[in-house]
Amino acid sequence: MKNKNTLSDSDLNRIIEMAWEDRTTFDAIKSQYGLNEQSVKELMRANLKSSSYKIWRKRVYGRKTKHLSKRNFIIGRHKSYDQNKF
Repeated sequence: MKNKNTLSDSDLNRIIEMAWEDRTTFDAIKSQYGLNEQSVKELMRANLKSSSYKIWRKRVYGRKTKHLSKRNFIIGRHKSYDQNKF
């Protein structure tokens, strides 16, 4: 598990990119970077402009595709090439 303070710039950028992707779950972010949903929200709040964070939260709130347990499918149509890098 990586500490939010020890993330490299490339890791930080990738987490933000994954958080914006509709079909990338918080579980995928947790498995790759060790950050739970609340930690991702805190990271996004700290690294985005206030207006961008509000748009992101509105977009993510209640979205079934961001939560693996709420999905009615396991694998979506597309999986990012970078998503399987460990």
